[in-house]
Amino acid sequence: MEANNLAYAGAAEQSKMIASGEATAREVVEATLERIDRVNPVINAYRVVFADQALAEADRIDAAGAGDGSQPMRGVPVSIKDDTDVLGERTAWGSLATDTNPAPHDGDVVARLRQAGAIIIGKTNVPELTIWPFTETLAFGATRNPWNIDYATGGSSGGAGAAAAAGLCGVAHGSDGAGSVRIPAAFNGLFGLKTQRERISLGPNHFDGWNGMTVYGPLSRTVADAALFLDATADGGPEGGYLAALDTSPRPLRIAISLKPPPGSITKLGAEQSAAIDATAAALRELGHEVFEQEIEYSVPAFLSTVARYLRSVTDDARTLPHPERLEQRTKNMVRLGGLISDRRLAQARAAEPGVAAKINTIFENADAVLMPGTAAAPFKIGQLQGRGALWTLNAAASRVPWYGVWNAIGQPAASVPAGFDSQGLPLSVQFGAAPGDELTLLRIAAQLEQIRPWAQARPPLDGSPQ
Repeated sequence: MEANNLAYAGAAEQSKMIASGEATAREVVEATLERIDRVNPVINAYRVVFADQALAEADRIDAAGAGDGSQPMRGVPVSIKDDTDVLGERTAWGSLATDTNPAPHDGDVVARLRQAGAIIIGKTNVPELTIWPFTETLAFGATRNPWNIDYATGGSSGGAGAAAAAGLCGVAHGSDGAGSVRIPAAFNGLFGLKTQRERISLGPNHFDGWNGMTVYGPLSRTVADAALFLDATADGGPEGGYLAALDTSPRPLRIAISLKPPPGSITKLGAEQSAAIDATAAALRELGHEVFEQEIEYSVPAFLSTVARYLRSVTDDARTLPHPERLEQRTKNMVRLGGLISDRRLAQARAAEPGVAAKINTIFENADAVLMPGTAAAPFKIGQLQGRGALWTLNAAASRVPWYGVWNAIGQPAASVPAGFDSQGLPLSVQFGAAPGDELTLLRIAAQLEQIRPWAQARPPLDGSPQ
């Protein structure tokens, strides 16, 4: 297979080809590294690439011969977000304020990926302390959107989104504390899954990340790639695994459409983003699902719980740094804002979660899933927020992505699903939310939509190929 096609095949197809002997692990890794060498200098998805280690691991896998089926990701190149430990490499968090010492062990999710046969190919860029839905830092530069390099790739899993979209990994690992998997998935034309809280271990260092809001999840070109990632990393999946479960189409579902943002949000849904909702609803009806309008019943504590936990988490993370004086000025100001959230206020925000979840979950009395907007508008342009203060940036960012964070505050699954392209050639998306623990419904809905309006064959124009 031609190298570009091999790199773009995605984790599920790459694993099949390696298992069948159609391709070797080395061929897959070489194709991916070739693209990284050519494309990463343009989009800056990776902070560090483990080329020699990845090739050595690929050779070891090939030398071992056919596997016994116990490693579902055998030979697949996977990127790791640079907020998660990889043995022997520093965890930079997009900052010069962090420790430069190499991590003494893999994070639990990295260890599970390795056990599943995945090859860790590099660490992807993030905004400083993973604060923002755009990825531009003084330490490591701006990460650019492969669909149009004048635009941001989102955040905080911004490097992960760029890498997956540009064929620089089979599937990308991300973390999501207030939309940080789903936002870059939306801006890069990917499927992105925010998993149920505790579905994938955050250990050993990040249990209770962002005061209970952070989870790990995949950013992928296909739904099958994400399912394979879950089979390698998640606890408590369906019998036989998520990937096998995609072969069973869901019964006709009841899907509610909710456009209202959580209270406290100041936003306006763009016309093209609204049209993406309408087109997705029409596709769901074509698939036989019942689609109807019903707004989620948010409460004021939904907004307060999310914002208080987010701001205080920035401060808590900064307090662990060995060199906080090296933080960017805007980050220092965010740390000060978070410092206004007292221990008592934080405890109140966390205690409000059951009530917030109960009110939101009334929608699932009538619906199996809820369809919502993804982003309110296209991504920011590179440098658009440069030099802006903390509050200005916070308000601008929040108005662009208001539908995400509440799903972190209640800990439930949500997914970003591609929905075509806007008039500028940038990806459009929608978001689905599910009842507690029900990632499978989200995967099956997305897989059905992928079948009737496939998106993975589209490649960013930086390859010289049109959409």
